[in-house]
Amino acid sequence: MMPSKLPIFLLLWLILVVPSSESQTLTWSSIQRAPKEISLLLSRDPQSLSLGSTDYGHVVHDTPVAVFNPTNPNDISALLNYSNSLPTPFTVGARGEAHSVNGQAMAQGGVVVNMSSFRNISGSDDGRIVVLQKTASLGSEYVADAGGEQMWIDVLHAALEHGLSPVAWTDYLYLTVGGTLSNAGISGQSFHFGPQIMNVNELDVITGKGELVTCSAETNSDLFYGVLGGLGQFGVKWVRMLYDNFGALTHDQEILISTAQKKPPNYLEGLLLLKQDPLDISFYPPSDQTRIISLLTQNGNILYEVEELVGGLRFVPTFMFEKDVTYEEFLNRVHSDELILRSQGLWDLPHPWLNLFVPKSRILEFDEGVFKGIILKNNLTAGVVLVYPMNRNKWEDRMSAVVPDEDVFYAMSLLPTSKSDMVEAYKTQNQMILHFCEDNGIHIKQYLPQYKTLEQWKKHFGDKWKLFQHRKKRYDPKNILSPGQAIFNN
Repeated sequence: MMPSKLPIFLLLWLILVVPSSESQTLTWSSIQRAPKEISLLLSRDPQSLSLGSTDYGHVVHDTPVAVFNPTNPNDISALLNYSNSLPTPFTVGARGEAHSVNGQAMAQGGVVVNMSSFRNISGSDDGRIVVLQKTASLGSEYVADAGGEQMWIDVLHAALEHGLSPVAWTDYLYLTVGGTLSNAGISGQSFHFGPQIMNVNELDVITGKGELVTCSAETNSDLFYGVLGGLGQFGVKWVRMLYDNFGALTHDQEILISTAQKKPPNYLEGLLLLKQDPLDISFYPPSDQTRIISLLTQNGNILYEVEELVGGLRFVPTFMFEKDVTYEEFLNRVHSDELILRSQGLWDLPHPWLNLFVPKSRILEFDEGVFKGIILKNNLTAGVVLVYPMNRNKWEDRMSAVVPDEDVFYAMSLLPTSKSDMVEAYKTQNQMILHFCEDNGIHIKQYLPQYKTLEQWKKHFGDKWKLFQHRKKRYDPKNILSPGQAIFNN
C-alpha cells in the first residue's frame, strides 16, 4: 500500500531570494576585515570558488570573491548584517544543490553562501528533519520541520518512517527545500495538489536586511507570499501509454486533471518521444521495442508518452505498458538515471534548458510550431521533453510565482544535455521557440526564467511587478540578495 496522503506541510527557514542588485563588487582584502565570526567561515581556495561559480547548467560561470560556509542560520544573518553596514554592500547568493541552469545561484564579485555546509552538522538542531503531529497552531494532520538546506530525498525518508508522504514533489529529489520553494516546485502531482509552494505552512526567513522573521499566511503574510515562488516498502503501478496524436494526449490529460474526476490520478506527466540518438525506450519490454520504433517511424519520428493511471483513454491500442515499483523507487526514479549518467561522465555536461508554461488554448499550435516545426526540423538531440497540464486554481495569486491567465495551462520542459561546442546552437533554438510564441501571440510564462533586461522582467511579472518591486524595497532595500537572477542589477 502507499503511504498516507495526509499532507505534510512544511515548516522551514530559508534565505529570501527576491533577486538583486545595485550593490558593488568587493575585494578579498575588504571581506577579510569582517568580524572574526564571519571571516573564519569564508573560503577562497580553488575548490570553493569552483563550487560557487558552477551550477547544473554548466553554461554560466560567474566567480564570487569568496564562499561562506555557515554553521547555523545566525551566521547567515551576521553576514547580511555586515554587508548592510558597509557604505557599499556586497551581494550574496544562496547555493543549495545548484540545480539551476543559468547562474541564478551565483554572485559574481560577491559572496556565495554554501547552504549544504550545515545540513548534517553533528549536534546541530538545524541540520535535521522532524515530522511533527498536529498542534493547535498548525492547520494539518502532520508537518515536516525542515531547514531550507535539506534535500527533498531526505524529507521523503523522514516522512516514510512515519508511513507518511508529502503530496507535492519535483521529478528530481536531490534538490534543496529552499531552492525549489524559491521557484515553485512542480511535477506530475501539481494539477491536483498545486506546486510545492502551495503546501507550506510556515517559513523562517532571513531577509536581505539580515532579519530572521517567522511568517505564514496569517503572520507577516506579505513576506510569506513574496518568498514562495520569488523564484520504500510501498507499492505503486508505474504506467506509460503511447500516443500518435498530440490532440488526443492533451484531451486525455485535461480529463484526468478535471475537478469532475472522482478519482484523480496520483501523478500525471507527458513526455515527447523522438526518433533520435540516443533513443531511450528502456522502460518498455524488450519484446515490444521493435514495434515502438516502427510506430515512431510511421508517425513522422514523433510520439507522445503519458505516465498515469488508466481508464477510457485515447492512447494507441496495445501500446500500454506498466511496471511494478516501490513508492520510493517511483519518486526517486531520476536518481537512477543520474547514477548511470555520472558513471558515463555525462552528468556534468552543459544543460541549456528551457521551461515554459503554455496556455491550454494554444497548446496544439505549440505542438505544430515548436515540436514539429522547430525541434524536429533542427534535428538537435532533444533530450527529455516533459508535457503536463496544471490547474490554475491550485496556485495562489498572492505568491510571487507567475502563470498564464487560463484555467488550465501546460508545463513544457525542454531538457537537453549538450556538448560544450553545441551550447550556442541550443540557446539559438530556445530563442527561436520564444520568438515563435511571441510572434504568434502565445502568452507563455517562463518557469525558472532567464531574462536579461528589466523590461523583460516587468513583462514576465505583469500585474505582479509593482508588488514584487515593493517587496524587494521592503525586505532587501540595498539589493544584496541573489544577483545571479539579474533583475534589479540591469
